[in-house]
Amino acid sequence: MRFRIVVLLLALFVLGTKEQVKAQTQAFSFTQYMDNLTPINPAYSVLDQAYSINTMARKQWVGIDGAPTTFLLNGNIPIVSINGAAGLIVYNDQFAIEHQTEVNAYFSKAIQLGQSDYLAVSLNAGIRNYIANYSTLDPNDPVFSNDVRETKPNIGFGIMYFTDWYYLGISAPELTITSLGTASIQNNNNFRSHYYFTGALLTELAEDFKLKPSVLISYAKDVPLVTDISTILYIKETLGLGGSYRANNKLAAGIITLNLDQIHVGYSYQFNTSSNNLGGFNLATHEVTLSYRFGKGITKRKLL
Repeated sequence: MRFRIVVLLLALFVLGTKEQVKAQTQAFSFTQYMDNLTPINPAYSVLDQAYSINTMARKQWVGIDGAPTTFLLNGNIPIVSINGAAGLIVYNDQFAIEHQTEVNAYFSKAIQLGQSDYLAVSLNAGIRNYIANYSTLDPNDPVFSNDVRETKPNIGFGIMYFTDWYYLGISAPELTITSLGTASIQNNNNFRSHYYFTGALLTELAEDFKLKPSVLISYAKDVPLVTDISTILYIKETLGLGGSYRANNKLAAGIITLNLDQIHVGYSYQFNTSSNNLGGFNLATHEVTLSYRFGKGITKRKLL
């Protein structure tokens, strides 16, 4: 039974259009990146001077047993005296028999260039663990007798230029020094070095309405560029309504967020807009984010 499930999932990868395969090429692939960019570029962490915990849960292909499931957690500790920050990022991704876990610590520091202009840099380091339980498919078949279990070190960096109203950043949070994992499609994509370009702009449309367009471009060797474009409309800086579109993959998403003084809650529903996605069968993805800021009354930068 488990073998048939894995075969079905791999068939979905192949038959479910190239768009679904490309969606897996990003090491950090989540829709609400504009509200928590630290896992992609840890230099972003210096934008907030409050202690915070941010979580994200993402479930792809809802209704299919063994479909990709991702959990992300990062905690941020500001170091106000040096205009810096430090923290921890925990990433867990599971797809059928494959399981990847990453733990990275990071340090970032900003240098003031002008009255409201800053340049932030970050370094991160940690470990990446990969498991593929082949023996659970069919213990009597010698082809599936050997499981894969590997742990490798990871390093990365990030650079970000920002003001109160916009930011531009480039980062490589996962620099693959040695290969990790030998299984299925994941080996061809997720274990390569990934590079990200990010940008966002906050504009005030009226007294109680602000618009935040943002872009995320990711690149890995021998993999086409993946471009995410999103726009969020904030009402009284509390309610956020918007959407995103992944141009290369034809994936669209609706996003709703609630921003209180210390709590942020977000939900997105992502779906495939391609006309040839499994004959019209939609493989939807649900994503929920929850963040908490310690220290009531600590002012956030406008872009957060």
